[in-house]
Amino acid sequence: MKGAEERAEPETRFLAQHRIPGRRQIRYEGETVTVDVNEGESPLGWLRRRKGPGGKPLLSLAQFAAGERLRRDFTLGQMMPRLTADLMCPVQDHSVMPHDQAAITDNALAARERVARALRVVGPTLSDILICVCCHLEGLEAAEKNFGWPRRAGKLVLQIALDRLAVHYGMKKEG
Repeated sequence: MKGAEERAEPETRFLAQHRIPGRRQIRYEGETVTVDVNEGESPLGWLRRRKGPGGKPLLSLAQFAAGERLRRDFTLGQMMPRLTADLMCPVQDHSVMPHDQAAITDNALAARERVARALRVVGPTLSDILICVCCHLEGLEAAEKNFGWPRRAGKLVLQIALDRLAVHYGMKKEG
């Protein structure tokens, strides 16, 4: 019978093979800290690493940063649909919803407002691709299939949406 280390080794090799290492500066308790991240966990990270026909990345730094900012606010706003029960919530009073607006922190509410404002600025058609790729971390092929678009159309639509988002965030000039 294989030991735990022998069973874990193929999984570790698989994860390392699909990892795109990166570093980010974040603010934590008033200090700037450098953290290691896996750029491959996000479709935007994957697209940022890929080169187009001219040798330039498929996504500009402003497009990538705008998409990651939307994702961060989406996550902070606790906007991902729940797929499991919340075992931390007491089950005593069934007449009160455990996740009503009063139970959400001010930071989460502010993040939700930022997401809503950004998506309104981008527009209803382009916001769909942003939600799929940036927030739900769907790949472009899956998004194209879900929307009934032709192959490779998602990349162009995503780039346009990210451009508008970057302008909204002040990361890029309009035009």
